[in-house]
Amino acid sequence: MNRPLDYLWGVLVLLAMWQLAAWTAGENAIASPWITLVALVSEAETAKFWRHIGASSFRILAALCISFVVAVPLGLYLGSSRRADRIARPLIYLTYPVPKIVFLPLAMLIFGLGDLSKIMLLSIILFFQLLITTRDAARGVSRSAKHSLLSLGGNRLDLFVHVIWPATLPAVFTALRIATGTVVAVLFFVESLGTRYGMGFYILDAWGRADIPQIFVGILVLALMGVILYETFDVLERVYCRWSQL
Repeated sequence: MNRPLDYLWGVLVLLAMWQLAAWTAGENAIASPWITLVALVSEAETAKFWRHIGASSFRILAALCISFVVAVPLGLYLGSSRRADRIARPLIYLTYPVPKIVFLPLAMLIFGLGDLSKIMLLSIILFFQLLITTRDAARGVSRSAKHSLLSLGGNRLDLFVHVIWPATLPAVFTALRIATGTVVAVLFFVESLGTRYGMGFYILDAWGRADIPQIFVGILVLALMGVILYETFDVLERVYCRWSQL
């Protein structure tokens, strides 16, 4: 089916459900799509609104870059080395189930109230999602593919570059898409403390003033940020993993 038409259908259904909820609950509780759009256009004319968006975008992109650079190479190494994986496995299994959001006060004590503490907490959350997915994908690479390259004279670096990395790349993009929902949700919490800019602060400030349309503007912007990230990773996967879609 045509992707733009699919998206249009999905948007229309969501808008209809949103409008129905506004009629049912009343616009003192849920702003209608039209009222939210009018408020969004009004807010978009102010520099402060874009500063909120810029602050949140910077924190998300910085966390994605840090976690990707650290977690993916480590996951590739653990997935291709049984000895290293055996040593690291207990530590991963014991730390992964811990809800990382509880470390927000500790991160603020160590890294301060600025961007660094928020970026580090987001990076830790993303790190584990990327690490485990990449490691499991690297472990799933068939031995025949590895032996084929080694039998042709390839070394360990060639094995990583030409076999393990391409084989795990679709799983990495899947992990990144899944992580977008998590990172946007956690962003709301980390921006609720120790900051004056960011969409999380924007929503809580509107909530404190009982400005319902502005609350829904913030929710809509966060949703759009998540959709943009998701679609970006989807496009990148189609570009760099064409072989997996044949």
